[in-house]
Amino acid sequence: NRIKKILKGNRSFVERIYTKYERTSCFGNKKVYCYAKRYAAKEAFVKALGTGFRYGINFKNIEIKNDKIGKPFVKLDKIVNLKIKKKFEVKKFNIFLSISDVTEYAIANIIITK
Repeated sequence: NRIKKILKGNRSFVERIYTKYERTSCFGNKKVYCYAKRYAAKEAFVKALGTGFRYGINFKNIEIKNDKIGKPFVKLDKIVNLKIKKKFEVKKFNIFLSISDVTEYAIANIIITK
């Protein structure tokens, strides 16, 4: 409901939070659910990272996409990619994403592994 209320007449929210790909992916009758799930996934990611949206990380640095069969995945820009490598002192890492929605709720879980 919170995302639904925000979306009504607030185009700046959509432009500020979602990438071009995400905006074109979320359309039609299910756009509220699409935006809500992506918002939840971005929040889950920064929580898994342990930083929140600070230290130069914003919503658009994190893109939620789907593969050919619909499985969601996280695509990071170079800034966030480097921050993860530095924070965890690794050269490679994996991100596992699960997104779900039921009636009025969207939920996402992220696991970052070395």
